Amino acid sequence: MNCSHKDIYNKTYSTQYHKKGVKRMINKDNWEQTKSRYIEFWNRENHDRPIISVTAPLEGYKKKDIKPPEKLIDRWLDIDYVIASSRENFRSTYFGGEAFPHIFANLGPDILGAFLGCDLEFGETTSWAKHYVSSWEEVDIKFDPQNKWWAKIVQMTEAIAEDAKNGDYLAGITDLHPGLDGLTSLRGPENLCFDLVEIPETIKNMNNKIFDVYKTVLDELYRITTKYQHGSTHWMGIWHPGKWYSTSCDFMCMISKEMVSEFVIPEIKEELKILDASIFHLDGPGALKHLDLLLELPDLKGIQWVYGAGQPSASHWIPVLKKIQQAGKLIQVNILPEELQTLLSELQPEGVMYCTCCSTEQDARDLIKIAEKSYKK
Repeated sequence: MNCSHKDIYNKTYSTQYHKKGVKRMINKDNWEQTKSRYIEFWNRENHDRPIISVTAPLEGYKKKDIKPPEKLIDRWLDIDYVIASSRENFRSTYFGGEAFPHIFANLGPDILGAFLGCDLEFGETTSWAKHYVSSWEEVDIKFDPQNKWWAKIVQMTEAIAEDAKNGDYLAGITDLHPGLDGLTSLRGPENLCFDLVEIPETIKNMNNKIFDVYKTVLDELYRITTKYQHGSTHWMGIWHPGKWYSTSCDFMCMISKEMVSEFVIPEIKEELKILDASIFHLDGPGALKHLDLLLELPDLKGIQWVYGAGQPSASHWIPVLKKIQQAGKLIQVNILPEELQTLLSELQPEGVMYCTCCSTEQDARDLIKIAEKSYKK
């Protein structure tokens, strides 16, 4: 008997689905339908239109001011403030298409390095690592359950999951960057570039060690976030019924294809083995030279194309998007609302996700109608 991927997913996760189904999210009435849409997306069975995550200010809602802590660092670390401000953002937002409210414990992209000993410095919108490794011989990379940053992420993730358990929103996993990105947090990008040439076997060994830590923390955070909810999500704003996480290597734009083949691809393959699904975060034109290597990975589900600040928007990159689609991979890309029609005419809907925001709720609704009409037989 023939059955679709959707049938297989529904059968596999049916127990979780009924046990942990969400009643009603904040400003998201059709979450169960949205979950079905995501299952179609993962299996490239969304034939009627692309997945579209679109948000807009909620019409008629006057947003309340949530007073932030006086100290900048507390705006990151005070979980009560993080939850309260996020909830108010959700209450003031229209979630259209497949957009949904979610919170993850966010202390910046170097948090895995912080678990391994580097400290963090916080700005208004991001944080960065204080590199501390002067020699790899002086470092013992292993998981330390007593690490202060790990303890903080666990505390924040548990608080978010507990607060979200009634289904108001989803709890996500923090922003983990293993591999060369994680090693960059410890050593710094310039020093790591020299290390790849001068001590390649040492770097491969460190890559293996940081992967072991990544696997441990990912498993624990997945356990926490799925205690009360069905499936997983994180900063990328995509839901999956199993354990999914993005793969990435922002450092790869600094090195050659040969070095990516030697140091990055083997580590990515190990990540893919422990995940139910993954989409690679391809960040900036400098990383495009490595796209072919990524498209050759059979277990990699898709590519998130991030064209970067100061670069032309999504419709400029149609040849890149077509290349990804023709390789049988999923696509996620941020777009401007006004370029949706062009993209609809150039790409097939299956396995494509567009993310955008509109100035009004009606504009967001109209955007979905444009997509539906485009593929209506």
